[in-house]
Amino acid sequence: MQLIRISTIFALLAGSSAFAGEPLAIAIHGGAGVIERASMPAAKEKAIREDLEQALMAGYQKLKDGSNSLDAVVVSVLMLENSPHFNAGKGAVFNSEGEHELDAAIMDGRRRRAGAVAGVKRIKNPILLAQAIMERSAHVMMAGEGAEQFAAELGLEWVDTRYFDTPDRREQWEKAKRDELRGGASSFSPTRYFGTVGAVALDRNGAIAAATSTGGMTNKRYGRIGDSPIIGAGTYADAHCAVSATGHGEFFIRSVVAYDVCARARYLRVSVSRAATDVVRKELKALGGEGGVIALDARGKVSMPFNTPGMYRASIDASGRITIAIYADEN
Repeated sequence: MQLIRISTIFALLAGSSAFAGEPLAIAIHGGAGVIERASMPAAKEKAIREDLEQALMAGYQKLKDGSNSLDAVVVSVLMLENSPHFNAGKGAVFNSEGEHELDAAIMDGRRRRAGAVAGVKRIKNPILLAQAIMERSAHVMMAGEGAEQFAAELGLEWVDTRYFDTPDRREQWEKAKRDELRGGASSFSPTRYFGTVGAVALDRNGAIAAATSTGGMTNKRYGRIGDSPIIGAGTYADAHCAVSATGHGEFFIRSVVAYDVCARARYLRVSVSRAATDVVRKELKALGGEGGVIALDARGKVSMPFNTPGMYRASIDASGRITIAIYADEN
C-alpha cells in the first residue's frame, strides 16, 4: 500500500461521517495489464500515484461534503480523463487509423438509471456526456456523430482531436503497427494495449454509483467497442453493489462481468469481495480474459481483484483505510 501524506489524510478525514455511523467509501482504477516495476520509470510511477491520490481525494471530498455518489464518481473519473497517464480522455490510445474513439458509462445504483456513450472523437470528457445521457435524455446509450450532436446541443466542451495525443500513446501505437506488419494479426498482444479508468462510490444516504471511461484498445479496428460503455459488462450498479471493470473487453462482454459480480453477491449471499475475486481470478481467467475490477458494497467494503501483473487502483473504505497501489504485491 502506498503511504500518502499524513497531513493529507488527517485533513480529509477529520470530522468525517465515516466515523460517525454513516459509512462513506470510494474506489478508483486507472487500468490493468502488464504493469511491472522493472519497466516503470520512477518519475512516471510517482506521477501516476499522485494522479490516483488526487482523483481519489477529490471524489471522497465530494462524499464528505454531502454530495451524492454520482457526483463523487464523476469528479474522480473526470480527473483521470484529464490526466495524460491513463487511457481515457487526454492520453487515450490510438485506433488503427491513428485516431481516438472514446467510450464511457455511468450508473445510479439506487434507481438503476444509466447513461453510456461510444465511439465519440471530439468530446473532451466523455463521462460528462454519459451523465447527460442518463439525466437529460430518454435513452441509455448513444454513439458516434449522434452522441456528439447531443453533446453540442447541451454545450459540452469539444476539443481538437489532437488534444488526446500523447507521445507515449503514439509510441505505443507505432509499436503495435510494427508488430502487426512483422507477424500479422496473430502477433498482436491485447494484454499490452488496453486500459480504462473508473470509480465506484457509496454516499452518506447509502446510494451507490459506478462510472467508467476509456479510449479502448490500441490499434482497434472497424469501430470496435469494448465493455466499458456496456451496462452489465464493464459498468454496473444496483442498491447493493457497484462495479467498474478494466481489461480485455471482449471477454468482459462475453462474461457480463460487472453484473455477474453483483448477481453472485446477491443470489449466492456471498460478499462482494468473494464474488469479485471468483469472477476475475477464476471464471474470467479460465476463458483467457485478463483484467480486473473495483467493487463496492452498501456497507462500504471495497474489493479490487485483478489477474494481471498490475492494476492502477486506489480506495478509501468505510473504516477510513486508504490504499493507493499499482503492482500485484501491494496490498
